Amino acid sequence: MRFALSTLKSLDVVGLSWLTRLCNIVWQSGTVPLVWATRVVVPLFKKRDRRVCSNYRGITLLSLPGKVYSRVLERRVRPLVEPRIQEEQCGFRPSRGTLDQLYTLHRVLEGSWEFAQPVHMCFVDLEKAFDRVPRGILWEVLWEYGVRGPLLRAVRSLYNRSRSLVHIDSCKSDLFPVHVGLRQGCPLSPVLFIVFMDRISRRSQGLEGVRFGDHRISSLIFADDVVLLASSGLDLQHALGCFAAECEVAGMRVSTSKSEAMVLDRKKMACTLQVGGEVLPQVEEFKYLGVLFTSEGRMDREIDRRIGAAAAVMRSMYRSVVVKKELSRKAKLSIYQSIYVPTLTYGHELWVMTERVRSRIQAARNELPP
Repeated sequence: MRFALSTLKSLDVVGLSWLTRLCNIVWQSGTVPLVWATRVVVPLFKKRDRRVCSNYRGITLLSLPGKVYSRVLERRVRPLVEPRIQEEQCGFRPSRGTLDQLYTLHRVLEGSWEFAQPVHMCFVDLEKAFDRVPRGILWEVLWEYGVRGPLLRAVRSLYNRSRSLVHIDSCKSDLFPVHVGLRQGCPLSPVLFIVFMDRISRRSQGLEGVRFGDHRISSLIFADDVVLLASSGLDLQHALGCFAAECEVAGMRVSTSKSEAMVLDRKKMACTLQVGGEVLPQVEEFKYLGVLFTSEGRMDREIDRRIGAAAAVMRSMYRSVVVKKELSRKAKLSIYQSIYVPTLTYGHELWVMTERVRSRIQAARNELPP
């Protein structure tokens, strides 16, 4: 039986009682209906050549009652694992977000530049992180973090008969089994992933890092976005080697083509990092969690980029929103506030608001739709 979202949201007391009874039966039996374990993958074109599969992003559709059950499991798993996860991880955690990592990195770089202390960084990219998680290792990690007994059995039941099909237009492929990776779109997957990443991080940690006040910061992690920090290239190479080795043990792989090194220092300094014999490229700037960081620790380039991105958004909005007479001014302002302003001001908490910066931002914000 398939549910529309509107049907699920409009369930009355009887319907909710039925859904609760179904979830209880699944919990007690330790087996989910086959339709709950079935994923429908819809490829969405991104850009470039339509004939190349890598230019598509797969969106996974899951059974809605199954997602309700997954949310129930998530509410039981999180209290067990949350106290054990390190402070370095801010992805998929309550009361944390990208700004926490951005602000921490910015303050570290700002303070290090002020006191002429070099910071060596490696922005690590993991190949298809969600899709590569080995389930056998994941069950071991969950057991270590306190998820055991019927709860672990319930989590595993979502994956025991995992299968997928591809849906394009009106055509559907044959079903095929999926034995590796997390379920995309499942409410439970984010917490499973950060637990998995936390053990990798915990096992690879050493004494490297940079000192910031009374703390030593060796890494910043947001889901699978990892930044390794050290005060020297030698220390950073050691930290990267340990992290890459733990990733290999856990079935993950560091992408040597997308991972990059950067050094913040008053003098130009080389930072030669290797993973598996391959040298990582060294860059003068890197976009981390949507914000451009440079080897000088300044935000000027990022502010220019934000103003340019906002101008591009306004140009695209002009035909579709601004000149549309059927849209009221209230509707236009609502779209402006929800699209244009966030594009312009994302990460503004990191900016030094000089008079020049303030006037530039104010001038950009004054481009209100008529």
